[in-house]
Amino acid sequence: MSLGDESGYGSGSGRTDDGYSTIGGTRQTRTRLPDGEDGDGYSTPRRPARSSRSLVTVVGVVVLLIAAIAFANMGGGGGDGSGGSGNGKSKPDSSSTAATGTKPVDGKNGTIASGFAHNDQGAQSAAANYSVALGSAEMFDKTKRDSILDAVIAPSAVNGFRTTLDQAYSAGLFKNLGLNDDGSTPAGFTFISRTTPIGTKVTKSSTDQVTVEVWCTGLIGLAGEGSTNPVTDGWFTITMELQWVSGDWKAVTHSQKDGPAPVGSDTRASSADEIAGAVNGFGGFTYAR
Repeated sequence: MSLGDESGYGSGSGRTDDGYSTIGGTRQTRTRLPDGEDGDGYSTPRRPARSSRSLVTVVGVVVLLIAAIAFANMGGGGGDGSGGSGNGKSKPDSSSTAATGTKPVDGKNGTIASGFAHNDQGAQSAAANYSVALGSAEMFDKTKRDSILDAVIAPSAVNGFRTTLDQAYSAGLFKNLGLNDDGSTPAGFTFISRTTPIGTKVTKSSTDQVTVEVWCTGLIGLAGEGSTNPVTDGWFTITMELQWVSGDWKAVTHSQKDGPAPVGSDTRASSADEIAGAVNGFGGFTYAR
């Protein structure tokens, strides 16, 4: 995707098919909870009531997607999901999210999981974890962004990613988000950018190259009294092509599109303090088959 008319982000809705999709089969993921996490129950996250969003909020969401558009400029990735494996319409069975019996991650590259298995399941785990890293608030800091790219992008592609994203994460973008010129968060506010994978599927596979789609939900915005870009949620699919490089999976292309998105609920929107407290108090996951 390109910035502007091709992506359609200049429209008032701020949502297009070229923006920021899992079909049946056996290639899906389960979530491995962090050590010490209580898995006895589940809670439903609160989301802002869509009817209460102002035009300013919608415009803010449009601007927030600019950085995501930049990823698509890296090309490839099969973002339309048309390169399916032929079993896309089959109904998933009970084993599709069952534990494999093999621990797929045995290391860390900084805060990002590494050491993925050299098979389709390992590629799915890598794509899910890399989606989290590439959608994090740390991407708005140049030093941290470079570190993330070095950890998840193949050496042959990292310079292209770095150049494109340095242009996307600009002072103009930061200003529109309510951030400081250097991308830091103004005093009294909490900037939130978090991606959570829902599931994955492989659309193309060979021994050392796998294309994975990651269906995600995400939060992004500025929490704090007087924020003109309050935290909102979104649903999108990331398509990532990975290569086996030096004993691990690394991304070589990345693209995104909207959806699939569920019907919005009428759950009461939480206050800025509640949202900031939740993001600061709840850690993320390591995602694995």
